[in-house]
Amino acid sequence: MRRSHKTNTLVLVSDHTKALYEDRWDGNVFHYTGMGRVGDQTLTSQNKTVVESMSNKVEMHLFEVFEAKKYLYMGVVKLAGEPYQEEQLDDKGQHRKVWVFPLMLEDKQKEVFLSDQTIKMKQELREKKVRKLDESELENRARTARRKSSKRHTISTTYERDPYITEFAKRWAKGICQLCDQPAPYVNKNGEPHLHTHHIKWLSLGGEDSIYNTIALCPNCHDKMHILDLEEDVRKLQEKVTKYVRNRNDTSLN
Repeated sequence: MRRSHKTNTLVLVSDHTKALYEDRWDGNVFHYTGMGRVGDQTLTSQNKTVVESMSNKVEMHLFEVFEAKKYLYMGVVKLAGEPYQEEQLDDKGQHRKVWVFPLMLEDKQKEVFLSDQTIKMKQELREKKVRKLDESELENRARTARRKSSKRHTISTTYERDPYITEFAKRWAKGICQLCDQPAPYVNKNGEPHLHTHHIKWLSLGGEDSIYNTIALCPNCHDKMHILDLEEDVRKLQEKVTKYVRNRNDTSLN
């Protein structure tokens, strides 16, 4: 955040090329994480400026970054509700409390619609970073991830998957489709088994983007779930996820 007392403005930058935690859109509301990269965040400095923006009349301008050093101006924003706290990991991998500010555009008519390709590029960049994490940090971040996926208006409505959860599901599958129990049909260019991640209860139907609702499938079974979505298959996948997560919880307690 950058404050100018001369113009009484505050610039908010959401840089998707750097942060491992993620600011996100939920329809017309942008949930923006406050300042402070290590330890609990406090309502001081520019975090305080945002909280008091209605009374201090500061004008807040939101920019998003999807490519390095390219700033996309989204518009003037205002608080859309009360700031709230949630738990995230800091830059040292420690649990901490952060402040999140729900924002909305002052002029909804000037909403910027991104291309689906831009969102895909952003997702691929985050997934590339997540693949470099070790098993412990990946699981830690997957467990503390938000359960509600980001949904923003692009040319069509797009649900953004959490890359920690996606990678976690693929790793514990160890190259085996969790529906047909067969190895992935081929490896990708990185030499990794090619599996798709699937939300057992679809996001479009209100399913969570969480480790409890995400599983890895071969391309054929993934298609099958989206075409047939048979009750017995859904039950099998739910049982597998529940068993794995329960076993991981038991292991971590020992």
